[in-house]
Amino acid sequence: MPEDGSLPSHALAGAGDRPLGFYLHVPYCATRCGYCDFNTYTATELRGTGGVLASRENYADTLIDEVRLARKVLGDDPRAVRTVFVGGGTPTLLPAADLVRMLAAIRDEFGLAEDAEVTTEANPESVNPQYLAELRAGGFNRVSFGMQSAKQHVLKVLDRTHTPGRPEACVAEARAAGFDHVNLDLIYGTPGETDEDWRASLAAALGAGPDHISAYALIVEEGTQLARRIRRGEVPMTDDDVHADRYLIADSVMAGAGYHWYEVSNWATSEAGRCLHNELYWRGADWWGAGPGAHSHVGGVRWWNVKHPGAYAAALAQGRSPGAGRELLSEEDRRVERILLELRLVDGVPLSLLAPAGLAASRRALADGLLEPAPYEAGRAVLTLRGRLLADAVVRDLVD
Repeated sequence: MPEDGSLPSHALAGAGDRPLGFYLHVPYCATRCGYCDFNTYTATELRGTGGVLASRENYADTLIDEVRLARKVLGDDPRAVRTVFVGGGTPTLLPAADLVRMLAAIRDEFGLAEDAEVTTEANPESVNPQYLAELRAGGFNRVSFGMQSAKQHVLKVLDRTHTPGRPEACVAEARAAGFDHVNLDLIYGTPGETDEDWRASLAAALGAGPDHISAYALIVEEGTQLARRIRRGEVPMTDDDVHADRYLIADSVMAGAGYHWYEVSNWATSEAGRCLHNELYWRGADWWGAGPGAHSHVGGVRWWNVKHPGAYAAALAQGRSPGAGRELLSEEDRRVERILLELRLVDGVPLSLLAPAGLAASRRALADGLLEPAPYEAGRAVLTLRGRLLADAVVRDLVD
């Protein structure tokens, strides 16, 4: 990775024809959730390891330094930024003014598209009506709240700190602040959760009236507190059959409420309610990921930053790129990634992308009821509901 972060010329060729997004990573959390393996840090975990460079108080200025680095690396890039997504961690642990300053830096350096989507994630307990109003006035127009569950005993297993009912209240507060687009994140398959618990969570989320809901099966990652509890026998392991049943419940309930799936784990009430930033990822567009551990992709070059906030800040303070490494994607790499990602979308993937073995596998998947017949006849592989349940297996077959 060059110290100045420069990219090969071929990565910038034709950039004006591709959308550009920014992901801003805020690595701070008040507490660590038992299931989380993201690159996040509590104040205790950072104490003595990063000094003043890793402090939350200085973080916005540090991240703005990387936005300015991005301007130098991308040069006379004519593109206005199409999407900005602030994630974490808990971005809303920072003052609203800091998030607004970070967004303003992108606007100053690159410009924002007239219809740019600007999102921040938020912990329900870390915002209030005034905070949300400040974000909206500062240019944010979408907010994503981590709800996970409406049941207290499920939240306890996940080590979530918010109280049931607070995420729903946040949706109303966001609407009052002028946010047109609001997402709630849900997790299903937590040990101890029942079908009735899951239905109650769905009902609570839908009753709050967001225009977007993400629902993810719980994945037990090695090294997390939840994995250790399962290994000690304190809670049972998650079950794939239970995950499938919960997914079917979710799709049925949300379809009945007017939400339409557009990616395997995401539902929206309209096309305008979809998360455009995630669609940039899924469709292989360009994005710059700023922050510790953030990943970027521009023109077939992918790179990632150092993980620790102290090391990240030190690199920028010394005028160096915080990049830790990068890879150049071959045409074959990009073909395979398109299949991996686009098959999960509602409009699927062109059959023309498939190699002969993959095309043969697609015919078997069609016969097995995993792909929709009408789109297939039109030259696209689109998952059926049963295919969505087996998406990972279908993708593997089509890639092979």
